[in-house]
Amino acid sequence: MADESDTVRVWLVERGYNNRDLIILKYATPDGERLFRRELAAQAIGVDTVTAAKDVSTDDLERIDDSDLRERYANEVERMADEHEPDDTI
Repeated sequence: MADESDTVRVWLVERGYNNRDLIILKYATPDGERLFRRELAAQAIGVDTVTAAKDVSTDDLERIDDSDLRERYANEVERMADEHEPDDTI
């Protein structure tokens, strides 16, 4: 299990759905450079499942190569952090 130094706070930047009845949540680092992606069955979503932010292992992050996407995610992280506490349900 990762210790505190191996975790980073990520903020919800995008929510989508696919044709397999999965909800796709994307959380990004404040700089928009890395992404944590989570897929959940729509039926499994509880009222407290989706929060504004999560602390995740750095091993679970993927790099974002698209500079426009990095900028968009960084802006959305800033907005979310300004408007919500990390544990707020979204």
